Amino acid sequence: MAVTADELGTQDIKKLLIKQAVPSSIGILFMSVNILIDTIFVGQWIGTLAIAAVTVVLPITFLISSLGMAIGVGGGSVLSRALGANHKEKALHTFSNQIMMTFLLASVFVLFGLFFSEEMLMLFGAKGVIMEPAKEFFFPIIISVPFLALCMMGNNVIRAEGKAKFAMVAMIIPAFINILLDIIFIKYMDLGMFGAALATAISYFTCFLFVFWFFYFKSELKLKARHFKFNIPIVKEITELSFVTFSRQGVVSILAIILNHTLYTYGGEHSVAIYGIISRMLMFALFPILGITQGFLPIAGFNYGAGNYERVKESVLLSIKYSTFLATVIFVVILIFAKPIVAIFTKDPLVIAQTPEALRYVFAASPIIAVQLIGAAYFQAAGKAKKALLLTLSKQGFFLIPLVLILPNFLGIFGVWIAFPIADILSTLLTGYFLKKEMNTKLIQTNDGIL
Repeated sequence: MAVTADELGTQDIKKLLIKQAVPSSIGILFMSVNILIDTIFVGQWIGTLAIAAVTVVLPITFLISSLGMAIGVGGGSVLSRALGANHKEKALHTFSNQIMMTFLLASVFVLFGLFFSEEMLMLFGAKGVIMEPAKEFFFPIIISVPFLALCMMGNNVIRAEGKAKFAMVAMIIPAFINILLDIIFIKYMDLGMFGAALATAISYFTCFLFVFWFFYFKSELKLKARHFKFNIPIVKEITELSFVTFSRQGVVSILAIILNHTLYTYGGEHSVAIYGIISRMLMFALFPILGITQGFLPIAGFNYGAGNYERVKESVLLSIKYSTFLATVIFVVILIFAKPIVAIFTKDPLVIAQTPEALRYVFAASPIIAVQLIGAAYFQAAGKAKKALLLTLSKQGFFLIPLVLILPNFLGIFGVWIAFPIADILSTLLTGYFLKKEMNTKLIQTNDGIL
């Protein structure tokens, strides 16, 4: 049964977190399985070079579509707090402004991508023989990106309403469509990279159709024509908080550029393909932790807006506890089964030989990442944009990018893989410091509110 907005402030936190996190986790699982199986199909039916091409293209499309995610997360924080404070009209204006901002910005970026496609692909690491399959994959995908951006935005708003099960379905539907069309277009119609891209593009559009259906028939947010005008204070508030998520994706894209170029320099196309497999596993394996983080956001945002600070604190501690346990289990599984996992993706003996060790190093610090993820999410849910930005960018921006630039000069390709756990440890320590300080000073319930 879906959670109503009011129940975010009254239900038992443990039950509420499970209700919110489980559907979010399942949705992310299906989205991750979609990307994972897509990579397996491409690797097994087209080849290792195709994995390298996908690894180059996807960061570009995710950078553009992350505008929708950023506006969804940032606006979702505004919306959750507005609902918590019983400001329904502000919530409606926030949602309408999210729709307009997402569509306009995504469309501008897509046009830019179409006009400067080759330059963008080269920037993101489409070197040598990677360029041609990357171009073939790029064009159908880029045209569908506005639909993906609107899906990402809408999905976060659905969760902000407390309707996590509908958000889950929005991620499951395109996963099934993409896998089915992959089999038809790649295996049976032999359309190669174009077929893989076409399947993905159609799946984005089906997700958009479902999200549109939800808001038209099921949502509590019933928009009227009068809501569709830009409200400058709301746009400013959304932008400040959205900047956190978009900056993170921007930094992730810069990291992808640096990684692809560094990997190609020290190991050629095979190393780019190896990272392609690892990056898919990162998203797939960590789906429960990401699900808990997404489930946590509307709970923390609503209760912070309502002044229920003890409930906010309880949700932080429970989210970290559950996430840490799950991350530890995931790490043990990766440690034991790294080699058979890699063999699923490709038949290339060089990739199969080199990837398991790299995979273990990249996941080495995963048991402690819950503090970093939940801590950064708390500051975003509370509307504290500057701290949220600092902590969200800490892993990739402050630590991982410098480490990837420095360590390979001394350690070769090993320097790339060892940079990941070092960055995880440093960013967790930084986030832990700020979160502990916040818990001990700000999240203390008094008769007058926050101390």
